[in-house]
Amino acid sequence: MSTLILASSNPGKIKEFSQLLSAWAIDVRPQSEWAVPEVAETGLSFVENALIKARHASRHAGLPALADDSGLVVDRLNGAPGLYSARYAGADADDAANRRKLLAALADVPDTARSARFVCVLALVRHPDDPLPLICQGEWAGRIAHAERGEHGFGYDSLFELPERQCTAAELAPSEKQRLSHRAQALHQLQQRLTHNPHWLAPAAVPEHRPDTN
Repeated sequence: MSTLILASSNPGKIKEFSQLLSAWAIDVRPQSEWAVPEVAETGLSFVENALIKARHASRHAGLPALADDSGLVVDRLNGAPGLYSARYAGADADDAANRRKLLAALADVPDTARSARFVCVLALVRHPDDPLPLICQGEWAGRIAHAERGEHGFGYDSLFELPERQCTAAELAPSEKQRLSHRAQALHQLQQRLTHNPHWLAPAAVPEHRPDTN
């Protein structure tokens, strides 16, 4: 599998995946290089949306495709923003507007009820109609801070607090986030799945990627 299409137009995701996959013996390209149009994410779960995007990119590019669907799940909000994390404050909202809405929704909620997790589901298809896609899932547990902190990352990172580290995801060095994140965990699962499915590995082997889960 010499070239793999990354089914995303999100600059933050493209940068993060490129860094996480840089050691793999696979040429990963963003779907923009094939002018792949956006596709409606009509699934009712992260898994369904990841598959929709992967199959769509593969169909347009004629190559294997990797897609992720990820978001922030807040327990107090019954799983919101969830599938709608990128457009929580509206279809045209930016990250800052989404964060403001989340803070307002949790106003006066104590730390003990602010638990949350980032979720990432990866879907890898060999072709658009692949009946046996590889599906991997990573979760990163934390809680929602009362105010934004940190300069790194994107999306909700400045509100996603890691109590055991006493910092937010946006206060972590990028290399540290790459070891801990939900995407790093999902990619580690993907590496293990590829290792046990040799037909996916030709012509080059995939080196082991191990996030620090301590």
